[in-house]
Amino acid sequence: MYPLLKINLNKFQENVDSISRLCASHHISIMAVTKVFCADKKLVEIFNKSNIQYIADSRLDNLRGITTDKEKVLLRLPSLHELEDVVKIADISLNSEFETIRRINETAKNLNKKHKVLLMIDIGDLREGIYHKENIVNIVRDIQTFQYVDLIGIGTNVTCYGGIIPNKNTLGKLIEIIELIKQTMDIDFTLISGGNSSHIHLLKDNYAIPYINNLRIGEAFALGRETAYGENIENTHQDVFTLEADLIEIKFKPSIPEGEIGMNAFGERPTFEDFGLMKRGILAIGRQDVDFHELMPYDNQLRFVGSSSDHIIVDLTHTDKDYEVGDVIKFKVSYGSLLSLMTSKYVRKVYVE
Repeated sequence: MYPLLKINLNKFQENVDSISRLCASHHISIMAVTKVFCADKKLVEIFNKSNIQYIADSRLDNLRGITTDKEKVLLRLPSLHELEDVVKIADISLNSEFETIRRINETAKNLNKKHKVLLMIDIGDLREGIYHKENIVNIVRDIQTFQYVDLIGIGTNVTCYGGIIPNKNTLGKLIEIIELIKQTMDIDFTLISGGNSSHIHLLKDNYAIPYINNLRIGEAFALGRETAYGENIENTHQDVFTLEADLIEIKFKPSIPEGEIGMNAFGERPTFEDFGLMKRGILAIGRQDVDFHELMPYDNQLRFVGSSSDHIIVDLTHTDKDYEVGDVIKFKVSYGSLLSLMTSKYVRKVYVE
């Protein structure tokens, strides 16, 4: 039965409704990103019933399993080895390599199917995208010659890798590129996808983002927070997901292992602090399922000690509750922990309303 991840469908629905209203008030469409919860069918169905325009994921396997009448978007840049599946499964893909786009055109021609492309621009976060100082106009012009590729717009990504916050100065680089393309070429993009959940703080502050008419949102729906500063979003829930794990052992033991210390199961040489005799609990969940550093116990007197593949060890010495074997401990989750918990087949998913 345990460990399990409780998913509150009503709270998720309310998050989707609230954030959708916020984006609509700024005339911004949404690509609903499903990757953090592995395109869970019940959560995708909530997107399907909403007025969200696109459903997006980084994994083709997830997109393949999604049933929807909305356009499917592949977020991670396509591999040259999967282009036939990309064209068959996704309506739109994000791209930064000209050779990949050329090969997509060839593949789409063979399949007699047009494929839409969003050209990614790197404005400083240094993950995917054509670096903003390169000659982007010539690349756009060359892409337009392809018969089976429809260049519907440009996009950018910040925060996810370099932690760069979207603000007036950062987004100004994207605006300069858009205006240069408009001045140089007769082209009117359908989409300017300006980023992700980290942009929501701009909408909350009523900052008008020039040209940007689309955001790719996942974490804000799942956790009810924007990702630039980690602040909660008004009228959303932060507890859509709750992890529950049960105690399988409680023993009084020393704080420091006895004997010569070498490497642990992960090739690390651990160090320990002496807290004296400790009431240690073992939870039936481990590093294979989640990194305990990404979990937040509801009982703030509980302290993490460490973990192995299948166990998380906690310090129960100073908790008010007198825990016993079989008791269940609840945790709030972060983006990273939710991603791994949803991926783990050993964590049961339970839906509540």
